[in-house]
Parts: sequence; structure tokens; C-alpha cells
Amino acid sequence: MSAKKNEMTSEIIADCGAEESRVALLEDGELVEVYIEKNPPQSLVGNIYRGKVSSVLPGMQAAFIDIGHEKNAFLYVADAVSQKEYHETEVPIQNEYIEPDAISQKECPEFDDEPVLEIKDIKIEDILKQGQELTVQVIKDPIGTKGPRVTTNVTLPGRHLVLVPHNDYIGVSRRIEDDDERAKLKSIAESIKPEGMGLIVRTVSSGKNGEDFEYDINFLVKLWDSIKKKEERGTVPRCIHKDVNLIYRAVRDLFTRDVQKFVINNTEQYESVSELIGMMIPSLKLKVELYSKDYEIFEYYQIENKISRAIERKVWLNCGGYLVIDPTEALTVIDVNTGKYTGAKNLEDTVLKANIEAAREIARQIRIRNIGGIIIIDFIDMQEQDNRQEVLETLKTELKKDRTKTTVVGMTGLGLIEMTRKKMRLGLSSIMSETCPNCNGTGRVLTKRDGES
Repeated sequence: MSAKKNEMTSEIIADCGAEESRVALLEDGELVEVYIEKNPPQSLVGNIYRGKVSSVLPGMQAAFIDIGHEKNAFLYVADAVSQKEYHETEVPIQNEYIEPDAISQKECPEFDDEPVLEIKDIKIEDILKQGQELTVQVIKDPIGTKGPRVTTNVTLPGRHLVLVPHNDYIGVSRRIEDDDERAKLKSIAESIKPEGMGLIVRTVSSGKNGEDFEYDINFLVKLWDSIKKKEERGTVPRCIHKDVNLIYRAVRDLFTRDVQKFVINNTEQYESVSELIGMMIPSLKLKVELYSKDYEIFEYYQIENKISRAIERKVWLNCGGYLVIDPTEALTVIDVNTGKYTGAKNLEDTVLKANIEAAREIARQIRIRNIGGIIIIDFIDMQEQDNRQEVLETLKTELKKDRTKTTVVGMTGLGLIEMTRKKMRLGLSSIMSETCPNCNGTGRVLTKRDGES
């Protein structure tokens, strides 16, 4: 299917190997997102466990939960109480929904769309006791010395809907902006919502009707019933539900009507995807292609080199300028430099053009590298306030393409832009590289002394 003029083309390329699976999302031929998963999967995000409270920490208003892994999971008080219980204590709930991010059970766009809660007079020691058993879901993988983060507010995503078993509310993705469409979808969700549970309507549901939701709601309710039964038997701690594999998640969370094709290089996975698409969205089945050329699929689509460049410290811009991306323990710093770019008019015009291109590339690099947490961007100094605002607006516009929640705080007095991006999984660099044994991660080695070889 050919794309309309000036309309962005999107493709999903899936590489299924014996040791790992990889999924790349291309927009106009450019790599914008890449996901890598070992076989079997090592990520815990989306998994549900029957755990046991190891210790309660009143000073931190949190608890450690033994879920059967090397490191105990961390449970904040806000994640230990259901939204129903908050509602019963008359804590205000804001039913506004924000859609950010994609590809796993807790990374699909609507998972930040839960009500924002204000904690009042709720103490962790009043909720949990040492040795208590409870069911939790992993919402953030262990990173560094930190164990996984969990919540008791389980969420189960389908193609069009997200089932929220412990929370009785209806949410509609904020990316669906048409008021009439939002009202229609909310009405449909209310008519099919299981009693006492909640539903979030996902972005791909725009333009759909009640019949399109039947498969989702039936599957998700049966899945929750199965999980509830598993809670009642077996040793503790134990895993009672594992999130689906990367290829399935790509179908569920990435494969929309805007995608021109989904190419996969494994016959068995191709047949599974085709069958799944046939049940979920038959109209997209013709867009699924089996790759059978002699070249490696990522080599053929020129993805391999782009992934390699995505972990380099320096990123060159088309104009001749470049970015320097430095991750630290607390945050990531991105520096913009003019490099070889000299411009054609005056200094301010040169700097503006370099910064505009840098803003677009920074948004893309953040997605590719899966940079999370606090991000500080040092653009080249500009004198005119209108130019600063143009660069800031360009960055915000480009970040709207990101499925992961991003928040641009603004520009500091020193001209630095502060922003945050939700961190749930390891970044691309952490997956594809390891700490240097010589410099221990500093990127520098000791200068040789006189007489040393």
C-alpha cells in the first residue's frame, strides 16, 4: 500500500534468532525504536507474582517483597493500596489520562493513564505486615543495585483495552482528541465493563465499535480469572503469570493501521502472527510478510549499523554539528555543538538552525536508546528569546511521537532544558555493552607514568 504524499511511512521489522529476538520500528526508513529480548525473556516487567512481605520500612513508606528472585522487589505505599481503597477514604481522584509508552505489559501507551492520587494519612505499616502474602506485578526491571519495583494494582492489556481489575473506573487515551469519539468510546466501555473493575480504552480503538472489543474483553476477563485461581495454590513466592514475548507485544502494541508492513524472518512466528492478526484485526493480515532473502534481515534493512551507531557517544548531525550523549548515575546529559557547521548568514541564524536539527535528532536518539529518568540538554547559546522558544517547541513536537511518557520541564536560567522520560527497562547501551574492566565505567584510564610501558 503506497503512502500518501508527505505522509510518514512506518514499518516493523522482526528478527527472530535462537538466542534473542529483536524488533525495530522504522519511520520513513529511519530507525526510531528498537527492542531486544533474550530467549527466554529476562525482563520481569508485566509478570505477576504471589509474593511475601520481607520487611516493612515506615521511614520510607515502602516495603520489600520477596518474589523469588535474587533481589527483593520494592513496593511504595502508593502502589500498595488499590484506587478503590483511596476512593473510599475520600482522597480526590483526577480522571485525566496521559498516553506515553509502548512495548510491554506495563509499557503500552495507556499505563500512565491511571488516576493521579494524593496520599493522605495512609501508612505502609497499617497496610502490610512482615510475612504477609500478596499479589504484585512488576512495573520496573531491576537496574544496577536496585531490585524490581512492583505494584498491587494489576493491569492486563489487550489490543484495544486495558483491564484494571482492582480499580473501578473508565479511561480513554488522551491521544484520542475528538470529543465525540471519546464520548462514544467511553459509553461503549461502560456498557462492557465487568462489575467492580476498570477499563482503559487504547489509542488504536479510535473509530472502532463494541464488536471490535469483544475478543479483548472476553480474553482479559478469562486471563484474570485464571490468575486469581493460581493465587490460591502453590508455594510462595512464585510467578503466577508471565508477560507475552516480544513478537506478540509488537503485534499488540505497535502494529496499527498506520504501519505499512510487518516483516518477520521466522516461518513459525510468521504463522503465529498471521493467526493472531486474523483474530484481532483481519484488515491488517495482508501487511504481514515473511522475509526469505539470503541476507540477514537487519542487514538488508540497514538496521544493524544504525543500532551500532545508537550506542556511540557522539552523534553527527546532517548540518555538520554533533551531539555528545553522556549517561551518569543520576541523569543523562546531552550537549549540542556546532562542529563543522558555519552557516551562511549570521551567528544567531547558524546557531538556530543547528539547534533545530539537534532538537529533532535528540528526540529520535532518546527513543532509539531508550533513555529514561532525568535528561539535561545543553543547546548552543542563543540570544533571542523567540529562537529559544522555537527550539523548545520543536523538541516538544518531536517528543509527541514517543510512546513513552516524556515531560519537558522547561529552560533554566543557564539555558539548559530539563526533561524527564519514564524509565522502566534497561537502555539500549546497557543491553548491548558492559562496564570496561580497565576504567570501571569512567571512560578514562590512568595516564602512564615515566618509565611505565
